[in-house]
Amino acid sequence: MKRASVLSMCLMLTIPALAQQKEQDRIKESGLVLKDIVEMPDKGIPHDLVDKSACVIVFPSVKKAAFVVGASYGRGVISCRTGAGYNGPWSAPAMFALEGASFGLQIGGQATDFVLLVMNDKGARSVMSSKVKLGGDASAAAGPVGRDASAATDIVMKAEILSWSRAQGLFAGVSLEGSTLRSDGSANEKLYRKKVSARDIIRDGKVGTPACAQELVGLLDKHSPVNKSDPKSLE
Repeated sequence: MKRASVLSMCLMLTIPALAQQKEQDRIKESGLVLKDIVEMPDKGIPHDLVDKSACVIVFPSVKKAAFVVGASYGRGVISCRTGAGYNGPWSAPAMFALEGASFGLQIGGQATDFVLLVMNDKGARSVMSSKVKLGGDASAAAGPVGRDASAATDIVMKAEILSWSRAQGLFAGVSLEGSTLRSDGSANEKLYRKKVSARDIIRDGKVGTPACAQELVGLLDKHSPVNKSDPKSLE
């Protein structure tokens, strides 16, 4: 009886730890994707767009095998600039989910990373809501690729959310219209060991940046410390 109690106690401690490790690994994978972004400006996501963004969202290693029509999803992280005007250091990450059958059909056989930039306050407030539909609740467009985004079309420059995919090391703009973004509450609870919303983490600073996210947040603080967007876009 005593042995059974000890075993039960061990399981109670081990299962939450394993669940937390899974989310920590997801954050580390997102950090590796972000590292590639900042190290390949010529063929990747334009740095001037990162500098003008309010939030960065990364969904690493999404695989078609994980998708079911009508119930597909990817899981990743979001970090936003802190401060009322989104002009402070980058926040601790919140876990996020991307859902929708349409983007699952674009992936092909290999693992694909998705990166989204939230470009203004309106877009940031939308993703902080319980669920936001891309192209509906928030305007979205496929992002341009390369060092200079100045030649991008008006629809891209006016979008609240820009999105890219990366497969086999190459970034490409991808439309995720019709898909939805939402906070992954269960993953946030596993990571931080308490119930916290995306807003609690990102806007209210109720948790600190965990050790597993130091590289991800550090990269953002180092390579894009200042929000260079038009201040009017953040009003």
